[in-house]
Formats: sequence, structure tokens, C-alpha cells
Amino acid sequence: MARALLAAPLFMVAGACAARATGCSDLARHALPDATFTTIETVKAGSWHPPQDQLSHIMFTPGMNLAGHTAEAANPAFCRVALTLHPTADSRIRTEVWLPLKGWNGKLLGVGNFGWAGSLMYYGMATGLGEGYAVASTDTGHDSATPEGQGGRFTLGHPEKMIDYAYRADHLMTVAAKALVKTFYGHEATHAYWIGCSLGGLEGLIEAKRYPEDYDGIVAGAPPNPIVNFNAEQLWAGWMSYHDPALRVPRDKFRLLNTAVMNACAGPVGRKQGFVDEPDRCAFRPEQILCKPGSNTASCLTADEVRAARNIYQGPVDPQTHTVIFPGPAKGSEDGFSADGKAFPVALDLFRYAAFQNPDWDWTTLKWDTDVQEATRKVGPLLHVDDNLAPFLARGGRLLLYIGWNDGHNPQQLATYYQAVQRHAGAAGRDGVRLITIPGMGHCQGGAGCDTFSKLGAIDDWVSHGQAPDMIVAARVDGGQVVRTRPLCAWPAVARYDGQGDMDDARSFACVTPGAN
Repeated sequence: MARALLAAPLFMVAGACAARATGCSDLARHALPDATFTTIETVKAGSWHPPQDQLSHIMFTPGMNLAGHTAEAANPAFCRVALTLHPTADSRIRTEVWLPLKGWNGKLLGVGNFGWAGSLMYYGMATGLGEGYAVASTDTGHDSATPEGQGGRFTLGHPEKMIDYAYRADHLMTVAAKALVKTFYGHEATHAYWIGCSLGGLEGLIEAKRYPEDYDGIVAGAPPNPIVNFNAEQLWAGWMSYHDPALRVPRDKFRLLNTAVMNACAGPVGRKQGFVDEPDRCAFRPEQILCKPGSNTASCLTADEVRAARNIYQGPVDPQTHTVIFPGPAKGSEDGFSADGKAFPVALDLFRYAAFQNPDWDWTTLKWDTDVQEATRKVGPLLHVDDNLAPFLARGGRLLLYIGWNDGHNPQQLATYYQAVQRHAGAAGRDGVRLITIPGMGHCQGGAGCDTFSKLGAIDDWVSHGQAPDMIVAARVDGGQVVRTRPLCAWPAVARYDGQGDMDDARSFACVTPGAN
């Protein structure tokens, strides 16, 4: 590998990258504003290997075609540019941009993060690189490998780092990546796409809202928005069962509840494959398996267990307005329920660190009206995204939302947001936004459903060729082999089995809008 290291900061005007670089090492002469290059090297084909701590990030790759292709495939040769961005004295945003040496498709891909971020998404970058994209990723301004960078701790006393995490890091990464692309190839990327799930999905919405010119197409999976409300819901079952131990439910009782829901609501395909086909049409109530008075067996729920399940389905309620703060999970996802009197750490960090700046904040004292309102005042201006994405959509931007029905995030909440975005943007919203809800899929991936589809292919077909993702064929991949396929239909349409063909073959299904004539 040829490598150039530059330890000193390089400050130059925004137009400094106008001249074309003649090679990878030549990029060292083309500085970026408020940036320090740390590594510029040529990576030979097949020689790249991710850090060991990145192995868990393979699930969030943006490609994943139906052959089960992932970033484990040998990499093409590329120019690797690692740099640190420092827009403020307290900013240290690690960023990498990878530029294919051959076969560049003329486009740029930004790869979103997960959880509290703190590392680069190398697998997502490698997948995009393998598809011919120039790719970029950032740690959002903190290092999760350090004690102070784990979870939300980095926000304590560091308001600029919070801004970096919320939106500045992603935007500046994008600006830097576009400049490097223009310098290296001699012209701008024809299109720029963003792909991310969970936090990465929220990052995509924030990009669309704050910087509508950054990306032409955004794929936002399971975006936790508004994040204060979402994290409040994640604390709800633990808080509820902490304050009332009678509402603590053994895991085997949640499995019993899930079996009852499956028996009541799963269709022939779902029963065979292990999920509820259309959870929003499931009318099952936990009272239907209520134990007889005085009994408590493994085949029924006690009155307290029924009450706990109903509370979890509903989600927390604001005691002042009596409105649901954020709805609970959908029917069919009971295997993931927990009511053990404990806090969900990722959600807890938002309140104690980011919102209240108090590592000793006692989550058991959470007030569902004033505390949620106060956290919203503190964090909402940075991380919440309203339904006005009209500037992004009016310029022709395309937004693909997706979520699994077995995610702890109820897809019905995201569908409500999707409808609001469409209404606000009018014709541009109807043309430029789609929502895919995936039966049986968990959080971003996994579960019994067909969770593997080419997100890059879907957004590129839409932006470059005008082919809206009204139906996408997805697969379930086991051991690197496709074991079944199924259509994913743009909401509110659902995939309905024809009653005759192979249940494992997408050709046996059609996208149908419930209630349509």
C-alpha cells in the first residue's frame, strides 16, 4: 500500500479542490477547510480487511443483493482517504472517503451509523465500493472505543460534540467527500445517495431536512423519530414493571402470548414461515388467554400479565394530555418484549447525558409529562425531524423509508409520519416518498421475514431511471443461500399469496391495497 501521512492541519479556501488529482498520493496536495488528512493510501484489490470491532456492523450494509452478496467479497482497488474534521475547537470528526481506482459508476454513497455511533461503518462502505460507488462514512465526532466515547457520555459538557453528532458531522463529511470526488475524478458525482438504518435512518431524515441539496436519494430504515418520544417508549416497560413488580412478566409468558397472536392472526404463509402477515389487521387481545380466577398456569396469562401486555402494546401516555407519547410494538413481536424492571441503556443515555447532562439521573423518577417535555426542549431542536421535507422533495429528492413489523418500533407510527410528509409536500411528496413495511423482519434486519434486498439498487433505479420502488423482491438468506423470496410492497399495499403457488417464491404473491375495490 502506498501511504501519505499529513500530521499538520490544512486550512484552505473552499475552492481548493478544483484541480484534478493525478493519483491517490496527489490528493495530499489538495487540502480541505478545517481538516487534517491522516492517511492517504492506495489499497490493492482483495487486500482490505475491516477492524475486528466492525464485525457486528455487517448487518447494516446498504447493498445485500438477492445472492446474499456482502462486504466479505474481495474489494476492488481503491484510494483510501482518512481525515479528521475540526469545525470547532472541540470537534474531532473522523471521516473516510474511498474512491474506486477503476470502474467508478460516477456516484457517491454516504453510509449511516447505528446506536450512538462512534465508529466508521466499514462494511457498509465496502459494500458500496463493490457496487462501484465512491463511499464515505464518519464516526460523528466521538470514538466509542474510548470510555468517554461510549454511549452518550461524550455529550457531557460538550455541546459542540452534540451538534457534531446530531447533524454537523454528516453534512461536513458529505461536503468533503464531494470535494474529493471532484478532485480525484475531475468532475462531480452525478448523484449522491444516503443509506442508513436506526440512527442511520434518522441521520438520513436530518440530512433531508437540514441540507436538502446534499443527497438526491435517501434510504432511511426504522428512523427513531422523534427520538425523545421513541426512547421514552423504550424505557416504558422497564419503568412500569419497576414501579409495580406485579407487572413483571416472565419471558415464557411473552412467548405464550406470541404463540396466541400467531394462532389468531397469522395467515397460511405466516404460520409456515413464522410471522404475522399483516399485524395492523390483527384484532387479538391478551384478555383472550386470561387465566381463570385463582389459576396461573403455563397456558394462560394472569390479570396482571394481561395488564402489562396491554400497557406495552399501548406505549407510555402523557398524564396531562392523555395522549400516547409513542406507540408500543406491533402484534406478532412479543418475543422481543421485556418487563423486568430494568432500563434500556441506549434510551437511558439520551435522557441522563444528552438531555439532562446528569450521569446520576435516576430513570425510575422519570415523569411522563414534564421530563419528556424538558428532554424535547433540550434535544428536539437538534435531533427531531418534522414532516416538512418539501425543499428536499421539490428539488427531485427521493426518500425510501423501510421498517420491519417485528421491530420494537411500530410501523404504524412511521406510516403516520410518512402520510404527513406526503401531505406537506403535495405532489412532490406523492411522487418522492415511499414506505416499505416488512412482515417478520426485526430491527433493521433479521427475524423470520425476507429481510435482504438491494437498497442501493432500489434508490438508484428511482433517482436515475424514474422507477419508483412500488414493489421490491426481497429474500431470506440462510448460510449464504436464498431460501425464499417475497415481494415488499409500498405501503399501504401488502403482499397477498395467490393460494396456489410456492409460498417460498415471490411470484406466488401480488401487491394488493387492503380495502381497495
